[in-house]
Amino acid sequence: MTSIVRAEAVSPAGGQASGRPGTSTGPARGSWAGEPAPLAPRARLLPALAAVYRAQLSRARVARIPLLFVATFQSVGIMIMMRGVVDGGTEARAVVAGSSVLVVAFVALNLLAQYFGRLRADGGLDHYATLPVPPAAVVLGAAGAYASFTVPGTVFTAVAGSALFQLPMSHLWVLVAVVPLAGAALAGLGAALGLLAPRQELATLLGQLGMSAALLLGVLPAERLPEVVRWARDLLPSTYGVEALARSFDAHPDWTVVALDLGVCAAVGVLSLAVATWAYRRAAVR
Repeated sequence: MTSIVRAEAVSPAGGQASGRPGTSTGPARGSWAGEPAPLAPRARLLPALAAVYRAQLSRARVARIPLLFVATFQSVGIMIMMRGVVDGGTEARAVVAGSSVLVVAFVALNLLAQYFGRLRADGGLDHYATLPVPPAAVVLGAAGAYASFTVPGTVFTAVAGSALFQLPMSHLWVLVAVVPLAGAALAGLGAALGLLAPRQELATLLGQLGMSAALLLGVLPAERLPEVVRWARDLLPSTYGVEALARSFDAHPDWTVVALDLGVCAAVGVLSLAVATWAYRRAAVR
């Protein structure tokens, strides 16, 4: 018959230990007193960011590739249609630059707004809330993963547009700065729209409207827009990435103005990602 007497209550000699103070050979303090075990330390930002980025990249790799093809095909189709209206000059540079950044807007703004809207509606934020991961890592990791899918389509669109409108390609290396900065600004905006929208359908609608704004205000030459619409264009985060890329098609670009546009795009990206992080905290505690 199995004994129900604790093993720690038996002395080494085989008899029961005395209940007097100091004679017990029981376990260490805390295992029987019901004290909670210490929690693991909270993950640091950079390792957590890398983990979320890899997880989002692996999950979206198969599902987002067809959508990236659609975004690229859409931008190339817009340039082909505009070829019959625009001959060259500053208008051609605006069309190519706007169509290239439109790929970023389709994925980083539209799809990310839909993703966070669905995540909030399905209770997926509860999963992230239980992990010892900083909120900024979740937002930045998802935004970085979605923005990474735009690189092939943006490069292909810029090269195809340069060949279509006979623009120089010697300064297309500016895309190295335009894609991550415009992607960060648009991804932060898309994440904020998805997290702040009260319903999933509204998040989808806001993402579609944001992409439509990037299409109309980014692809169309600014000289042909009314004055009021130009003011709205200046408020769109992707505008400054479009302007920087359009100026790089000049024979002798003004690099000071290009750097200023990229600086504004970076500042808007930091601000939009900060708003998205705040929106994530707000949505996760509800």
